[in-house]
Amino acid sequence: MTRSWMRYAILLAPLPLFLVVSYVLPFLMVAKWSVTDPEPGFGQYIRIFTDPTVQAVLIRTLRICVIVTLVSVTLAYAIAYNWVFGPPRRQRLIEYCVLIPFWISVLIRAFGWLILLRNNGIINESLMGIGIIKEPLALVRNELGSIIGMTHFLIPFAVFPLASALRQVDPRVLQAASGLGAGRMRIFWTVTLPMTMPGVLGAGIIVFVFALGFFITPAILSGGRSVMVAEFIYLQLFQTVNWGLAAAISVVLLVIVAALGTLLHKVARLDKLVG
Repeated sequence: MTRSWMRYAILLAPLPLFLVVSYVLPFLMVAKWSVTDPEPGFGQYIRIFTDPTVQAVLIRTLRICVIVTLVSVTLAYAIAYNWVFGPPRRQRLIEYCVLIPFWISVLIRAFGWLILLRNNGIINESLMGIGIIKEPLALVRNELGSIIGMTHFLIPFAVFPLASALRQVDPRVLQAASGLGAGRMRIFWTVTLPMTMPGVLGAGIIVFVFALGFFITPAILSGGRSVMVAEFIYLQLFQTVNWGLAAAISVVLLVIVAALGTLLHKVARLDKLVG
């Protein structure tokens, strides 16, 4: 028994060692900076909850993340529903549309949206060309641009857990509801949606966590006018050289992500979310 345990321990040892070296030690160093730079104490954590600039960044980040999560999960649910219950040809088309974005760099996608949304971009030029608008719409260099780009990137991440939840719905339950006279909308609101709610919550948490740490897309599409928390941390590190505040915000974000991860584990089993 002892030899068998030793063999398993030797085989598994590289994984916890890798996690300790790659994540635990760097996190401990960041946590140390948060209470020692520029002087020992919890002044940087107090500043997070008292500094108007930091609070404005956190509130803006929370607002954008909530909007992106709601829009992404709603659109992803419609896509996943058609992917699971649609005809074979539609299923194949949706599958390609969901998978292809993973092959495109997030940087390329962000610049693509910048070309589409800017004042002299394709969308504004087309709308003005057909006479719908007389002057360009402010679709970029603001929060709206960040929301559009982040939503486009995060929808596929919400589709997979939702599709997995929808595949676990017993078709006989839907047939029984239909046989009792319920229409399609009533079946959806009273049967399908409640049965897939763990998948909805799981997809929402996944999208929210991804959105919370977004950097490239908001930085490009907002043009620095709607700074989110990840970009704010970057600015504190490399422009104002305030490593203590950047470390404190990073620790707070990690605590939030850990809490959301615990909630995800409680509301939905991970093996069911990923199929």
